[in-house]
Amino acid sequence: MSSKLGLNLAKYYSINFDIPKRSKKKIVFIIIHYTGMKKETDAIKKLCDPNSKVSSHYFIKNNGEILNLVPDLYTSWHAGVSYWKKFKSLNKHSIGIEISNPGHDYTYKKFSSKQIFSLIKLVQYLRTKYKIKKENILGHSDIAPNRKKDPGEKFPWKLLANKKLCIWHHLNENKIKRYRNTAIDKNQKRIFFNNLYKIGYSKIFKIKEDLVMAFQRRFRQKLINGKIDKECLLISKNLLNK
Repeated sequence: MSSKLGLNLAKYYSINFDIPKRSKKKIVFIIIHYTGMKKETDAIKKLCDPNSKVSSHYFIKNNGEILNLVPDLYTSWHAGVSYWKKFKSLNKHSIGIEISNPGHDYTYKKFSSKQIFSLIKLVQYLRTKYKIKKENILGHSDIAPNRKKDPGEKFPWKLLANKKLCIWHHLNENKIKRYRNTAIDKNQKRIFFNNLYKIGYSKIFKIKEDLVMAFQRRFRQKLINGKIDKECLLISKNLLNK
């Protein structure tokens, strides 16, 4: 399968992982990141540098090449302090995929078609191999909204959802756009946050604006302002009613 995915298994390798091996059943999530560094070569070096204390299982280069930095059955250090549903410290339960992109601090750009094509192949392979549910394919900002923005609002979550590789709402985006910036009352805001907790976002994060922005980066990517409006509320309801 490695050759079919176009993996480069020989040139790059990271020792930043936990021993011993985990069982296949422990792997229940895929977490998608961007590198957030100016140069792709620097990002690869950092993930392979034992002094950096960070790594990921896979790295997708600008040209679409996939590097396998850490074997799947070892816990790589990609998620940090993180929470989703009943899980905490998601490193133990996930496979991390880093996509080369300078990120919000260095002229955040659209992911290349080659990168997304490779990502789709990789996620399809991993999802099948480890029987990962599509609702457990997440972004770093979903599980650490107080710290992270990646993979960000330019990441094509809707495209992945069309491939049955993650969740997305079933609302007509042009129709619900008219509810954007429409104020909602306190009770509706309470319903919105309860919907987020049911989806999987953690109650542990006390700064509510962080949660709202993480939700928007994932499901309402045209406007990231941290403010709850009727459009956000409708999307949250639809995600639960599918």
